[in-house]
Amino acid sequence: MCSDHGRHPAATDQPPHVFGTPAAAAAPTTTSATARTPPGQRLPVALPPPGSRRRRLWELDDHAHCPVIGTCLPLALLRRLLARHASDHARGSDYELHCVAVTAGKSRNVLAEALHKELDRRCALVLQRAAAIRSTEALAQWWHDGVRGADLAGTLWATLTHPRCDAALAQRVLGEVHMLQHQVGAAQRVEVARLDSLVLEHAAMARELAAAQDRCRRLGADAARRADDLEADRMRLRAQLIGRDSQLADLRAQLAAQEAATLGLRERLELTRSVQQLTERLQDLQRALARARDDADQQRERAVRLQARLQDAHGAPAAPAAAPAPAPSPGLAQRAVLCVGGRAASVPVYRQVVERSGGRFLHHDGGDEDSSARLDDTLGAADLVVCQTGCISHGAYWRVKDHCKRTGTPCLFVETPSRSALERALQEAAATAAGTPTG
Repeated sequence: MCSDHGRHPAATDQPPHVFGTPAAAAAPTTTSATARTPPGQRLPVALPPPGSRRRRLWELDDHAHCPVIGTCLPLALLRRLLARHASDHARGSDYELHCVAVTAGKSRNVLAEALHKELDRRCALVLQRAAAIRSTEALAQWWHDGVRGADLAGTLWATLTHPRCDAALAQRVLGEVHMLQHQVGAAQRVEVARLDSLVLEHAAMARELAAAQDRCRRLGADAARRADDLEADRMRLRAQLIGRDSQLADLRAQLAAQEAATLGLRERLELTRSVQQLTERLQDLQRALARARDDADQQRERAVRLQARLQDAHGAPAAPAAAPAPAPSPGLAQRAVLCVGGRAASVPVYRQVVERSGGRFLHHDGGDEDSSARLDDTLGAADLVVCQTGCISHGAYWRVKDHCKRTGTPCLFVETPSRSALERALQEAAATAAGTPTG
């Protein structure tokens, strides 16, 4: 705030005719009250007696022009007014413009009237509210309530120009505005320092944001690549799935066509599986029966040996001499006899029985150890086939049966894999070959 505008260069150097009145007219009028004023203390300029008319700008105290113009009129607006009414000073600095306006406001002139008119226009709403105040005390309370508000400029102008504003209230208002300007200056310095700190912080955060955005872009690019790869995999798998579905549909159509072409195919397949299961069950039972018969034969032989030992112990007469071995059957002379199946321990017994009968012994285990391909070669070299059904695999059984049916090779099926059963089968085969019935 300007403390003494009489010292402003713009006020001392300005010719009197610029503002329309002599320069001496701006000096404050001295009254008889100054005689009673203590030395060093200045008494405020006496205000006009209270009435209903608002004060004009040039009627205010000299100390009021600086805060009023500095607070209520922006510099840009002040520069436009000076360019219109005092163009010689329109190019000066902001401080020079302020000093010219303050000096001009102390007297009535064209510029002062323009300033007063602009202040009334800008503060019209506040002036309307202040017009309802009828006492100095109410005006002081209204100033106290509005000084902390948003429109300080309008409240200041309306209070100082109000008809009920006396010298004491004007002095109080100007003092508070003066201190507010100091506070605003200090706050501005604090805000400038805070702004500098915020600028530095903003720069650091901007760098961090740029780094974060760069990371986000890289992560986004990686995610996009992964998404493209996954989408490609999904399309590939979908294509494979569609292809497999198409193949499955074709196979189902072929199966339906075959079922339609072959009536009862499904029932036949079910019967075939049932027959295979029953055949496996039958062979299992035959194996169990053969083992039971072997056990019975062993028990009989053991009983015979025990009976002989018992007779020897009691001095029984010697048993008659064993009958001579039967002569070779003429029906099996030099014929190849193939035994399919049987236990490996019984193979020497089978060989002895076949060779005593005059035949040539061939053997195949039925697919347990010997390969199935070797069975076809052995079957082709056999003149007679003895199939021991209790000790043979299902595949070998059906292969032997099919070969003998196709080639007409005689085939004997022996359920019990024992010596006596094989001898009976060979006797039947020899009798059939000789054309004589067996006893």
